[in-house]
Amino acid sequence: MTQPDYVPVRPSDRVRPSERLESPRPWRQDRPAELTELSPPRGERFGVAGPDLGYGLKLAKRFEDRLALFRGERFEDALVGCFACGARRAASVGRAPVVGDFEWAYTLWGYLGSPPSDLVSTRVPVLRGVAHDYWQQRRVADAPTAEALAMTPAQVAERIGEWRSLLRL
Repeated sequence: MTQPDYVPVRPSDRVRPSERLESPRPWRQDRPAELTELSPPRGERFGVAGPDLGYGLKLAKRFEDRLALFRGERFEDALVGCFACGARRAASVGRAPVVGDFEWAYTLWGYLGSPPSDLVSTRVPVLRGVAHDYWQQRRVADAPTAEALAMTPAQVAERIGEWRSLLRL
């Protein structure tokens, strides 16, 4: 608030020129890693940010007693791999994950129901150790095709025999 002229001001209370800010210089968006588009970059291993993914991990853990694991598979790897796929499915449409996203992911990878033997023999090495390797998690999350992302869990279950057209491995 300004002070009237008739109120005495001590010299130490006066505004000094050194305290005044200079006018800002012009700015350009020209640094090497600067994003120039309105939307974030898309592509392999960029991921898709989504809301409330921590709650999605809780939902994904609910399937532990229903999963059909085979020799050489661990629940942690199935959980992390299918969580990454389900979270990607939810985030690709801009919403938080729901139980259906993880039912979809577990069905797609053949953990629910009776999967074809070639899917099991393919998923075991692909998902082995995924719980401890971030880049492998990104590869697993990028594996479902756009067509598969748009399907319901029931549609995936119907087409599990043609799983090669739903996963890019």
